[in-house]
Amino acid sequence: MTMEARVGVVVEGGQRALHTATAVNNTVVDAGNRKLLQQQPQTCQQQQQSNKPSLNQKQGGSISHLVAGGISGAFAKTCTAPLARLTILFQIQGMQSETAILSSPSIWREASRIVNEEGFRAFWKGNLVTVAHRLPYSAVNFYAYEEYNTLFYSNPVLKRFKGNASLDVLVHFVSGGLAGMTAASATYPLDLVRTRLSAQRSSMYYQGVGHAFRTIIREEGFWGLYKGLGATLLGVGPSLAISFSAYNSLKTSWLSHRPSDSEVMVSLSCGSLSGIASSTATFPVDLVRRRMQLEGAGGRARVYKTGLLGTFKHIFKAEGMRGLYRGILPEYYKVAPGVGIAFMAYEKLKKLLSSAPN
Repeated sequence: MTMEARVGVVVEGGQRALHTATAVNNTVVDAGNRKLLQQQPQTCQQQQQSNKPSLNQKQGGSISHLVAGGISGAFAKTCTAPLARLTILFQIQGMQSETAILSSPSIWREASRIVNEEGFRAFWKGNLVTVAHRLPYSAVNFYAYEEYNTLFYSNPVLKRFKGNASLDVLVHFVSGGLAGMTAASATYPLDLVRTRLSAQRSSMYYQGVGHAFRTIIREEGFWGLYKGLGATLLGVGPSLAISFSAYNSLKTSWLSHRPSDSEVMVSLSCGSLSGIASSTATFPVDLVRRRMQLEGAGGRARVYKTGLLGTFKHIFKAEGMRGLYRGILPEYYKVAPGVGIAFMAYEKLKKLLSSAPN
């Protein structure tokens, strides 16, 4: 009897202990669940807050690329406008009889003629439309370049090889070419009007930007504003591809050997060298583009009637290889500082705008 009582006491004590442990465990679990439920909204809220700055940073980066690209391009073009006009005047030699005075080309002689006949301000003839063209062109160009780079490196296959020198050169080459073609297509009518205004000498057939647009559409139709676009895309694609890839390769190599050098000096030097390289490779296409843009200007008779390839053959047959590089010297004088200034200004403005509060 006593034994049974003791066993009953032990069993009851064990059951009470088991119930107590279960209750404690349930209390702990419930408290943990409540804590987890309380933390989940906070975690989601924190994640949403952490995502917002990244979205703002992306938007701010896009805006900074657009603004920096537009301002840097317009600034560089304004600085080199006199040399740009000299280049155009040399490129159109051989098109019309009135350009015979340039049969023995001399930069100094032509510059003196412009000052004497048209005045010093004539060096910036057409610069207003140049700036109007260069602002959106450079903005789209640099922005598209950054976006194409991001697009290519977001590819899982290419992402694994990021940092490889050969792949980086290829990506910059393709991104630069596509960016140049995108920007040129978007702003081409302004480029054509700028060329015609700059090519005018003593007689002023086009009285301004608006008059030039109206006259071209009336005399040559709407598609007259896109005359020479094929040659432009053929030239600007490789030109920008070489320019961007050469700039990034030269800059990377320079900084790997001399990391303490001034960023301004590096950008200017690498930009100048990349501009010379791209101009040398694509100058004949640019010359053909200019001449095709001036076809029918001022109501004159057409000189080239066989398209892009036929124009190449016509110039080569009539003027030789030197004819395809007519005006290359002022082009070098223009492009070396011009591209250098553009890259330098873009790099500085991009950093300045990116660091500004959103």
